[in-house]
Amino acid sequence: MARPRKIKIINFEPDVKYFKPRAVPVNQLEEVIITIDELETLRLSNMERLSQADAAKKMDVHQSTFHRTLDRARQKVTDALVNGIAIRIQGGEYKMPRGDGTGPTGQGPILGRGGRHGAGQGGLGRMGGPLAAGVGGTCVCPSCGHETTHIRGQPCNKRKCPKCGNVMTRN
Repeated sequence: MARPRKIKIINFEPDVKYFKPRAVPVNQLEEVIITIDELETLRLSNMERLSQADAAKKMDVHQSTFHRTLDRARQKVTDALVNGIAIRIQGGEYKMPRGDGTGPTGQGPILGRGGRHGAGQGGLGRMGGPLAAGVGGTCVCPSCGHETTHIRGQPCNKRKCPKCGNVMTRN
């Protein structure tokens, strides 16, 4: 039986929750999901400049849990920047207390878990929905309908259809 995930304390909610490369239509982009708790580790570590031990205390988790979450977040952001992938911020296991200790809980689904594509451990894949391609998937030409197997690390929108030469999209 899997160990239950620790609910993390988050003291920040981002105003902007989607980033994409310039001049690439959203329907041609792959996405990576960064959870709210992963974003909080980046914020505490890089913006607040807290040590991992101090940041872990703020989030009410063990330092090793903070480290693993931070490492996952850094891998996803790096992948997005290097490979031209959009970033969606959503989900995670967290609560956002107010000053009095109450507040909304954000116990969203487990998103953005495992590997580059956010699939695994019960996750919903990169996009987090029924159209999520996950690790597998296919690239499809929107013009002629030709399908080809997705190549990991190569965004579909960077591939041309071998039949008609149009840009492929992820299916």
